[in-house]
Amino acid sequence: MMPVIAAIIGYVTKRVAIEMMFRPLKFVGIAEPYLGWQGVVPRNSARMIRVSTEMITTRLVDARQLAERLDPDELAREIQGPLLLMIDEVTRDVIAEHHPQLWETLPVFVQDMIIKQVQAGAPAMVRQIVADLRTNIDEVLDIQQVAIDALERDKELLVRLVRDISRPEMAFIARCGIYFGFALGLVQTVVWALTREPLVLPIFGGLIGWFTDWLAIKLVFFPREPRRVLGLFVFQGVFQRRRKVVARQYGEIVAREVMTVPNIINGILHGPRSDRVLGMIQRTVAKVVDEQASLAKPFVAVAVGTRRFQQMKHAAADKALSYLDETARIAAPYATEQINLGKVIASKMDKLTRVEYEGLLRPAFRQDEWKLIAVGAVIGALVGELQVLVFLSSGWF
Repeated sequence: MMPVIAAIIGYVTKRVAIEMMFRPLKFVGIAEPYLGWQGVVPRNSARMIRVSTEMITTRLVDARQLAERLDPDELAREIQGPLLLMIDEVTRDVIAEHHPQLWETLPVFVQDMIIKQVQAGAPAMVRQIVADLRTNIDEVLDIQQVAIDALERDKELLVRLVRDISRPEMAFIARCGIYFGFALGLVQTVVWALTREPLVLPIFGGLIGWFTDWLAIKLVFFPREPRRVLGLFVFQGVFQRRRKVVARQYGEIVAREVMTVPNIINGILHGPRSDRVLGMIQRTVAKVVDEQASLAKPFVAVAVGTRRFQQMKHAAADKALSYLDETARIAAPYATEQINLGKVIASKMDKLTRVEYEGLLRPAFRQDEWKLIAVGAVIGALVGELQVLVFLSSGWF
């Protein structure tokens, strides 16, 4: 029974260690952080977010390259219909707000001319805005902040990110517990048979829990390079061996849940550098309105005066900014398909060094690895002590 029980100890301690990495999401206990527990990943979320976002934004995602994948002409065509309706509404609202009687007194052909002229400049306006964004993307978008915001907004997202890409590694760790536990159980059986000492069971239980936890975690990452063992087979760390699969999975998860086009758009329009992009868009809109309304300008200037016309022009630019979120969402499907971020990340991960690639998962273990191993040792010792009680009650000693 001893090798079988040792295998069970090995497996149970691994499963507990794995679950303790991810659960619970919030601290459970009496006095934080000493009397109780919080999952390793969620408890170290700030550090892991910093490490993950640094990897994403410095090695895998280049904001300028993403912006260059967008075609200004195609983008203008994608949002043309809603854009024209928005311009119609903005024009009518601004005139009604600044001169309620003006719209009714203007001839119908002048009303149409004003709206059509401004609408005629819409495609050029979009092209100009996209061109400016592409040129100044590093000044208007903090790409690292986009990733940080996404991961901090949903703490479970970080847990899913680590857990999903490491699922086979976690299963490997659990299996190792069975194999190594059984092997050490054979040694335990021999030692016990020679000594008949009850302390052998809790001591070996603790050693099994400690050693199998330590060895299983090491074998996930090492050796980094393939090595031939006894000239018979090639051995390599499980995570390193799955590099291409992990690259695809990681790229898909980051593209789907972290560096999404809506998140990037939100970072541009509402991020720490949003004042720059909003000012740029406001100037572009005002310029286009001024250019395209030039034919109708004499009619409007006579009716409201040049000063009020300038106020109306700037009000139109301000009001257009309020439609940015809605207009950008319309363009999101096109931008998502065009950028194809998952594929971009997967291809760049192939260029990472072994150590850089290891950094995707290793931070989840490194700092609190000793705690997981210690817990495995304690559980193993407790199970060994339970064996002693069972054997004593059954008369085996």
